[in-house]
Amino acid sequence: MSSGKVKLQPSDEPDNFIEVDAGVARMSQTISNMLDDIGSSDLPIPLHNVTSKILNKVIEYCQYHTENPTPKSDEKKDEKRTDDISPWDKNFCSVDQATLFELILAANFLDIKPLLDLTCKTVANMIKGKTPEEIRKTFNIKNDFTPEEEEKVRKENEWCEER
Repeated sequence: MSSGKVKLQPSDEPDNFIEVDAGVARMSQTISNMLDDIGSSDLPIPLHNVTSKILNKVIEYCQYHTENPTPKSDEKKDEKRTDDISPWDKNFCSVDQATLFELILAANFLDIKPLLDLTCKTVANMIKGKTPEEIRKTFNIKNDFTPEEEEKVRKENEWCEER
């Protein structure tokens, strides 16, 4: 079932569903596997871990990348780069932190590797070049180390500090 429409049922609106092209839905390996297992069906696919707000964002991403495929790079080193985000993707990820982290969870649950890579690169860029204190402030993380514990960790990891 690679053509036609697929009905997706978000977790927060079980009586509603979102209809999407099967080709777009198949960007999700999870949904693709479900479609392969159930064959042709008019029943909506329940997505218990994805809200309608996040599902709509995921569909937006999948539709764009189905229509505008990213050229594949043969080089493994590109997987570790965080400066290779396209303008459309950068704009797509310009959301509040809660939405960004929900997108990461949805991409992981739905097994959409390019979206998971993109959202994780976005978070990595938010961290890059910041001190531990700045990172804590950015992500609202409470420092639960005593000053002695923090000093011990700094000494153990001083090899990775930029000088």
